[in-house]
Amino acid sequence: MFVQSTLAPQKPVVEVTQTLPWVEKYRPQKIDELAHQEEIVNALQTSLSSGSLPHLLFYGPPGTGKTSAILAIAKQMFGPDLYKSRVLELNASDDRGINVVREKIKKFAQVAVTKYQNAQCPNFKIIILDEADSLTSDAQSALRRVIEKYTKVTRFCLICNYISKIIDPLASRCAKFRFKPISEEAHLNRLKYICEQERINCTNDAFSLLIQVSEGDLRKSITALQSTSKLHGDWISDQMVLDVAAVIPADVINQIYQSLQGTFEEVQQLSADLILEGFQPDSIIFQLFDFLLSRQEISDIKKAKIVEVLAEVDYGLVAGGNESLLILKALSSIQEILNN
Repeated sequence: MFVQSTLAPQKPVVEVTQTLPWVEKYRPQKIDELAHQEEIVNALQTSLSSGSLPHLLFYGPPGTGKTSAILAIAKQMFGPDLYKSRVLELNASDDRGINVVREKIKKFAQVAVTKYQNAQCPNFKIIILDEADSLTSDAQSALRRVIEKYTKVTRFCLICNYISKIIDPLASRCAKFRFKPISEEAHLNRLKYICEQERINCTNDAFSLLIQVSEGDLRKSITALQSTSKLHGDWISDQMVLDVAAVIPADVINQIYQSLQGTFEEVQQLSADLILEGFQPDSIIFQLFDFLLSRQEISDIKKAKIVEVLAEVDYGLVAGGNESLLILKALSSIQEILNN
């Protein structure tokens, strides 16, 4: 009598690191691996060596290492065995209401931790609230009381882009650290390290373009590098980066400037062509902004008026306005300013 096996066929094991995004694969595992944040690294190293940690408030532009810093110090403090039980990571942009503070955060914060003989392991937990500036005012007010009540067993780390959106009573309970945009030198060193590990040949012009496009956001440049590599292989040029990063070529910006000195019909046709070509409206606005400010022949008064127009159009794009009409408004308004 034959018995049919109920065991599922074994699937080939795929190494996890090969499928990880490079942003996660090369995320710093130790606090001293953090790029271009020397003052913050020194302060956190002191907390790590002493085993004490205050409530933290990390703020600054995206992609500058805020989340990486707190994850690295938590891994060093607790080690791989205790990390999952001692660290709660929440994204406040998803869980932003007062019920989350009352249920998830309060329940985790109030549980006491076991004391270990190992002096390097602190007797507290860490709650990480990413994008804390998305929390509602009621949720922030409730969180203030939770921080006060359970500070003996729980430390909080709030991460945000805009500290002005954090209420003062909450901010005053935390040690504040501002993360600066990544410098070009630190940016270049990190990108070169990743290229060496992934065996990618990247030209100097491509590196410069990646740094320029990212504007201090290391996560953005690493993602663009990986996308370019997956699309074009292990040799990367500046033109390949242009194609992937959706950057508007310099000759297109020059063409826009030339059209601004022509008729309204030319501007109308150009604005329609730009949308049909698939150029991002916000990229058009920002790159045109940089280009026009660098032109010596345009007076300061005209530049100020142009900036005002571009700011209104940018606000309209964020609010969900019609892209074609807003780009036409921007170009026609700038044309009128330049011709007067």
